Amino acid sequence: MRVTYFPVLEYAMELTDRFVFNLKEGIDNPAMDIAEDAERVSDPLPRVCVLKREEGENFGFHLRVERGLPGHVVRHVETFGVAEKAGLRNGDRLLEVNELFVDDLEHGEVAHKIQVSGPQLCLLVLDGEEYEQAVAQGRDLKELASAQRGEGWKPPRLCHITRDPGTGLGFSILPVEGEKGKFTISPVTGGPAEKAGVRKGDRLIWINGAMACELTHSAISKMVKKCSDHMTVLVIDSESEKCYVRRRMLILPAMANAQSMPYRPRRLHLEQGPDGYGFYLRQEKTSAGRLVHMLRDVEAGSPAELAGVKDGELLLEVNGVSTECLSHEDVVSLFRQSGQQVTITTMALHGQDFYTKLGLSPLLFTEEHSPAKEQKEKLASLEQSAAVVMLVASPAEAQEELWVEPNIRLCVVQRGTVGFGFHLGCIQQKPGTFINQVTARGPAESSGLLQGDVIVEVNGQNVEDECLEDVILLMKKGETTLSLLVVDRPGYECLKKNGKPITAEKVVKASEVKDDVSPSPIQPTL
Repeated sequence: MRVTYFPVLEYAMELTDRFVFNLKEGIDNPAMDIAEDAERVSDPLPRVCVLKREEGENFGFHLRVERGLPGHVVRHVETFGVAEKAGLRNGDRLLEVNELFVDDLEHGEVAHKIQVSGPQLCLLVLDGEEYEQAVAQGRDLKELASAQRGEGWKPPRLCHITRDPGTGLGFSILPVEGEKGKFTISPVTGGPAEKAGVRKGDRLIWINGAMACELTHSAISKMVKKCSDHMTVLVIDSESEKCYVRRRMLILPAMANAQSMPYRPRRLHLEQGPDGYGFYLRQEKTSAGRLVHMLRDVEAGSPAELAGVKDGELLLEVNGVSTECLSHEDVVSLFRQSGQQVTITTMALHGQDFYTKLGLSPLLFTEEHSPAKEQKEKLASLEQSAAVVMLVASPAEAQEELWVEPNIRLCVVQRGTVGFGFHLGCIQQKPGTFINQVTARGPAESSGLLQGDVIVEVNGQNVEDECLEDVILLMKKGETTLSLLVVDRPGYECLKKNGKPITAEKVVKASEVKDDVSPSPIQPTL
């Protein structure tokens, strides 16, 4: 059986500080007085884990939220994997991802931050027992995490500098005397670099996708001379740099303040109107030959326009699921499974080439977008008009109109030569594991499973509240036969909304099911 991990993680990290015994300052008497160290010993000690994976390699751990356990729990650390080598342990709790406190974030959001981090990742973790003790004692975990950096720490900055026809880029780069591979960058007062956020005496960490420590001063000078009209640099003040050196941490673009970066993706929230979302979704080929999903023909006054969708933008995500490797039909399916509202991430077309050249995921720099006040009021007016139309019917008729007849089925799938013939998926912050893809003419299709079906039971066991990984493990126990109680997504949401249970008593035989959903057109209106 092939399965798709959405957002179950397979990630990991690099070993950091270890205690070193100093022969000169060592302790002669093992039965030493521990009074002065009592407070230090009792304090929780977060660990920094730096992960570096090669292309095609995963980080080697799972991140989970488990019933009865607080926090984001690290599980299944692979032996000799990236995570284990970095010092990550089974049961650790995750406090920070790339210097961002995540203990108070939704699990799906934390997973997403790790997914888009690239091949390098810095995690701050706390031993499971110490975490639970800290929570029981009412300790401020955010304060505990920030204390590792010390006072005066400031995050690195990604600065996008646009060349001025008269003054050029407006900065100079010099090697730090006596420190190989380190450089200072100083801006010209009032010049493009200063306007982009570069400050006098900053340390240069990264320049146009290359780590400065791996370059010579001559190579950097050539890069600057060859650059056309813009350059992107990662910088940090010298005092904050010492904090990273002390903790043996890399300084990564993913940690940076990126206010001056262009083409930043926007996360937009749309609610479906009477005629859909009001745009066309098309798969097009760029000048570089890359297939992308484009938002076209945004209708005036539509939910899409009111939410801020612009004609000709790239569609990067649907409900947190990346569209990069998905077919047109798969992306359309994500919209349909989302129901009456959807969250999408969009970006200007030029942004793709820009971030690709830098070797960065644009999703690192996504910003939330909210429609203007007048747009909200306009949308509220449209919704009020729709509500008035609904009131024409009697309350009983209105209730009947809102009810969606669920398509509940018990599908028995026999393993074939290539598995069961379906992929699983889940939508962040939405309950229910669903059938993400059904292989044509495979065992799953023959059993009556349909793309988008929500799985209620696996071999008689309810899995509605289980995470995707646990559903997969349960299916593996089925060996050659799976008995799946499923229901279509609209029917599932309707039953849940009305507080009605989903049981096998309401089952429709799979042999009686007909897929009456017409194939989506090449350019479906969403």
